[in-house]
Amino acid sequence: MTDELRIGVDLGGTKTEAVVVRLGGDARDRPDVVAKRRVPTARDLGYDHIVAQTAGLVRDVAKDAGLSSLEAIAVGVGMPGSTTTRLPDGSRSDVALVKNSNTTCLNGRPFRADLSRALGKEIAFSNDASCFALAEAVWGAAAGARVAFGVILGTGVGGGLVFRDASGAARAWDGAQGIAGEWGHVILDPTGGPPCYCGRRGCIETYLSGPAIEAAYAERTGVRRPLREIAELEARGDEGARELFADRVEIFGRALAVVIDVVDPDVVVLGGGVSNLDVLYGAGVRAVARWVFSDHLATRIVKNTLGDSAGVLGAALLRA
Repeated sequence: MTDELRIGVDLGGTKTEAVVVRLGGDARDRPDVVAKRRVPTARDLGYDHIVAQTAGLVRDVAKDAGLSSLEAIAVGVGMPGSTTTRLPDGSRSDVALVKNSNTTCLNGRPFRADLSRALGKEIAFSNDASCFALAEAVWGAAAGARVAFGVILGTGVGGGLVFRDASGAARAWDGAQGIAGEWGHVILDPTGGPPCYCGRRGCIETYLSGPAIEAAYAERTGVRRPLREIAELEARGDEGARELFADRVEIFGRALAVVIDVVDPDVVVLGGGVSNLDVLYGAGVRAVARWVFSDHLATRIVKNTLGDSAGVLGAALLRA
C-alpha cells in the first residue's frame, strides 16, 4: 500500500460521515485523517436528497483537505444493505440496485450509479458492517486475526466477515448474494416476534438494535428512555432495566453462537451504540459460551478500538 489520499463515506441510518485519509506505505499503520465531516442522515427527505447530500459531503470534505478535484482520488462508500441486479419480475437491471437497506428509500434504487454520476467518477461500494470489520481487521481489535466477524449493534444489526489471505492482507467477504454476515436478519421467532422493516417478524435486529431495546423498555415500563439512560438504571439495580438486559443478553448469546457455530472466527468485534453496554463483555460472553457448540469458547468477543469512525475508515480501503 503506497502513501496516498483516499475518501471514505459511511452512510448510516443516523449519520453520514466522510473522511479524507492518508494511507501509509505500511498497511498496519493507522491512516492519518486529513479532513472529516459528519451530518445527520436525512432519511425522511427521500432518495434524491440522500444522493445530493452524500455527493455534497464528499465535495466538501475534499475541499477541506485542499483537494481541487476528485479525479485522482479513490472514493469508497459503505452503507447498510447490499446490491442486486434482479428486478421483482425476475428480469435483470442494467445497473446494481440497493437491497436490504434499513434506510428503506434506497431499496430498489441505483444508488451507486446515481452517486457516481453526481460526483463525475466511479465509486467503490460495500456493506457498512463489512467496512467496519475490514478496518478493525487492518488497524483495530481484530488486527492479525485469520478470520474476523465484525458486528454492528446500532440503529440496525449487521455483520461483516473478513479473511486474511495468504499474503496477510485482510479481505472482506461479500458472498454469492452480497449478504455474507447479515446475521441481523436471522429469524428467531417468525410468528410471535416483533415486525421488522424487511417484512418478516422476529429478526435478531428487532431484539438487539438500539431502537428495539428502547422500545422494549418502554413497553415494559411505560416510560421511553434512550439506551444510555436505561444502561445507567440497570447499573443502579433498576428492576425493569435489569430484567430487560438479562433477556437481551440471553438472546445475544444464542444469536452470536449461531454465527460462531457456522464460521468459527478467531475474534468477534462489536461496534455500534449497543456495543458500549458493559454487560455484553461479561454476561454476554458467558451466554455465548453456554450456547456455542463446543466444550469451551475460544473465539474472543471484544469491543472495537477504532470507535464510531471504523466504518468510514474501512470504506476508504475500498477500490472501484
